[in-house]
Amino acid sequence: MTAPAKAAAVSPLASARRIVLKIGSALLVDEATGKVRRQWLAALADDIAAARQRGQDVLIVSSGAIAVGRHHLNLHGRALKLEEKQAAAATGQSRLTHAYEEALARHGITVAQVLLTYEDTEERRRHLNARGTLTELLRLGAIPVINENDTVTTEEIRFGDNDRLAARVAQMVSADALVLFSDIDGLYTADPRRDGAARHLPEVRELTAEIEAMAGKAPPGYSSGGMVTKLAAARIALAAGCRMAIANGRAEHPLKALIEGARCTWFVPQASPPAARKGWIAGTLKPAGTLVVDDGAVAALKTGKSLLPAGVVAVAGAFERGDAVQVEDRGGRKLGRGLVAYSSQDCARIIGHRSGEIEAILGYRGRDEMIHRDDLVLES
Repeated sequence: MTAPAKAAAVSPLASARRIVLKIGSALLVDEATGKVRRQWLAALADDIAAARQRGQDVLIVSSGAIAVGRHHLNLHGRALKLEEKQAAAATGQSRLTHAYEEALARHGITVAQVLLTYEDTEERRRHLNARGTLTELLRLGAIPVINENDTVTTEEIRFGDNDRLAARVAQMVSADALVLFSDIDGLYTADPRRDGAARHLPEVRELTAEIEAMAGKAPPGYSSGGMVTKLAAARIALAAGCRMAIANGRAEHPLKALIEGARCTWFVPQASPPAARKGWIAGTLKPAGTLVVDDGAVAALKTGKSLLPAGVVAVAGAFERGDAVQVEDRGGRKLGRGLVAYSSQDCARIIGHRSGEIEAILGYRGRDEMIHRDDLVLES
């Protein structure tokens, strides 16, 4: 449920390893002019650079492409048709990305634009491809700036003001903190704009029917989200073991303020991101095939190692990259299950070989592991 208000303390964001920031249109874009608020963005860039100095990974899910693009196409003062929204997004996205590039270039930080659709986060192989791209960008020191691919998305499958997209990205990269920067400092028992007795909730540990009933309607203007989509994002984040904050981002240096304990609402999960991911693999996915491993691989898996092709002696079933497979020893004893990095056909070709031989055998450079330890759950 909820926790009572308490004295300000250092935010849990200070110890987060990987942070996803969602930036709303109303914060980033001046509604009257359609221009990016450069001073605000520069201050946020300072905060992001400081987070990087602390060793934290940062990803940005940014709204604003339509808000910027509609002004350049003279689409003012009225609701837009789907085709007009897509045209505005195509026009505004490059300008938006350039604004992030300029703001973060002062700190020597590279920006990478990533456009995602609903299917990219839901369909497992596309999910794994996107996860791999985002984690590699982070490894190389770049900051992904992510937006929904509005130019090809239809209304029926829109995320909703990028709140749920941000939660899906947090789930995808196993982030331990998600921050939804908005024009309100958290969840209230009622809409504080209409009810003076509305009470701020500093912490939520369970999304009960009572909590969900507190969500109001989306405000007018560019935002298509509101508290309803923020709670939908919270449900996704909590299931992924990711803490989520709803925080007011209007003031300059909003991330710095939040780390120092600014007022917000924290949604607290019951498990960590790795535990939640492994729970999903163990309890949700049905194995599509089996990998049989030798005694050396059994010993290695028990010490927390990944499963390498050299330790696999047989492949059964028909499966594709990203599917769940059962792992067994030579005697047929079930050892666990995991997400396999190769199809059954490719697995059959590389079993018993060293990882360095994979490219010569398959003609492309895939992962060194057949199942990475992060994607493997052993039987207890």
